[in-house]
Amino acid sequence: MNAVPQVEIDDSWRGWIAENLILGAAPQTLLGVMVQSGIAERTARVELEAAARSPYLRGAARMHNRVAKRDWLLGIASRLNKLAPATVPRRQGLSGTVFLEEHYTRNLPVIITGMLDDCPARAKWTFDYLSAQLGEREVEVQFGRNADPDYELNSATHKRRMLFGDYVAMVRDAGVTNDFYMTANNDGQNKTALAELMRDLPPLDDYLQPGSSGFFWFGPAGTVTPFHHDLTNNFMIQIAGRKRVRMIAPCETPKLYNHRHCFTPVDGRNIDLQRFPLMADVPVIECVLEPGEILFLPVGWWHFVEALDVTITISTTHFKWDNDFYSWYPHNREF
Repeated sequence: MNAVPQVEIDDSWRGWIAENLILGAAPQTLLGVMVQSGIAERTARVELEAAARSPYLRGAARMHNRVAKRDWLLGIASRLNKLAPATVPRRQGLSGTVFLEEHYTRNLPVIITGMLDDCPARAKWTFDYLSAQLGEREVEVQFGRNADPDYELNSATHKRRMLFGDYVAMVRDAGVTNDFYMTANNDGQNKTALAELMRDLPPLDDYLQPGSSGFFWFGPAGTVTPFHHDLTNNFMIQIAGRKRVRMIAPCETPKLYNHRHCFTPVDGRNIDLQRFPLMADVPVIECVLEPGEILFLPVGWWHFVEALDVTITISTTHFKWDNDFYSWYPHNREF
């Protein structure tokens, strides 16, 4: 009457068995876990033996072997990267030709200086100017980020519209917070509302296509964009305030616990090595992007961004050279 009912093996358990066998776990270890979870030992043995005989599992194991081979190749790049300085170089007035040859084609980050020295936006885009010129425009902003640990993954649910002047006042008075932020995810509304601001930016013809536009990022100190990678090459054009940027090379992806799309649960502010032990030997390159500087973020590089001040950043992807890496990005984004 008081016996504990046996746990039945369902498809969830079968998926767990398959994944662990493919990853090389010993069947006896899995048996112990299953029995401890309330599954009858004989039932567990029969299921493990059936899994070992499954042609489906053997096919999946071959796919795992291919992934392991790719991880080995990425590991070569990871070890060689450790021989180079863990810094982002600063290059004054970098020509388009040198930028293409030494950074764009080699997938290497760089901070370009001296290209925004005469940029009108740096002097004009004050709180008062933005409010006076564009305060009555309706814009879109990300709100309620502090209550959602996955606010970037769920960005579509955090959109709110308001007058730009009201938002400027919020940023002015906010202090340090990550609860609200105007980002590239709001560009559908803001591209038109703030279009004339783009006329205050230099064309950067050495690097960008003529007439290129950008995404407007504006928020208080303390805003955080968690570790992720982009599907294109990217420029971060820093107009106001400083941003701390932490970067990880694409070859380290097997250690980043990439679970969904282009995101990882690894927190760039405090990497928890107990929860994420593979991160122990991952080089993290850090820099502080100053006003008037341009950071080249190569496609596939993981990056974490934290605003140290009130910041305005323009990001753009309209380079003169091939930048279509998203057309063949995996359609299934659960990893």
